[in-house]
Amino acid sequence: MQRVTALAAALLMTLASSVFAAEAASAKGDPVKGKEIVDKVCAACHGVDGNSAAAANPSLAGQHPEYIVKQLTEFKKQVRKNPVMLGMATPLSDADMHNVAAYFGAQQPKERGASDKALIEAGKKIYRGGIANKGLPACMACHGPSGAGIPVQYPRVGGQHAGYIEAQLKAFRSGERTNNVPMQQIAAKMSDNDIKAVAQFMQALH
Repeated sequence: MQRVTALAAALLMTLASSVFAAEAASAKGDPVKGKEIVDKVCAACHGVDGNSAAAANPSLAGQHPEYIVKQLTEFKKQVRKNPVMLGMATPLSDADMHNVAAYFGAQQPKERGASDKALIEAGKKIYRGGIANKGLPACMACHGPSGAGIPVQYPRVGGQHAGYIEAQLKAFRSGERTNNVPMQQIAAKMSDNDIKAVAQFMQALH
């Protein structure tokens, strides 16, 4: 009887382990399946390899998969509002989102350089040291010295289009974008020139 009980317990543990492994694999995402979705749905705006050609559309190559999943989920739930992305995210299942995120996260981001080199130094100072008299923290405290960010918590910003970064910071500042309270508070302390300078510096980061 004890042997049967022990065997049953072992089988249950094996089954639980298998289920956990399957769930972990699902959460991690399958980049091969993700590419199928990207080619059909995402590539037109974000590029086949996640490096978008238009500054209005963010590059997703090398972005933390957890961050991509979070944004897609919030577009779908309209926590982050964007009519185009609502239409794109709504048909995606959780597994689809993880697959797409895994694919984009595995791609190599391109180096862009700055389109306005005159603003680089001003942006560098803000990014690395903040602005003390405004109570503005250094961007690199969360996004890292190279703009690589910290997985799960903070997105990659290095090499991102300056135009996209500028638009998002202004959206945080105006309250148009409300899915990140700390970024709303930070952007509220930034002038248009601060935002433009930081955006140019982030674009040049790699």
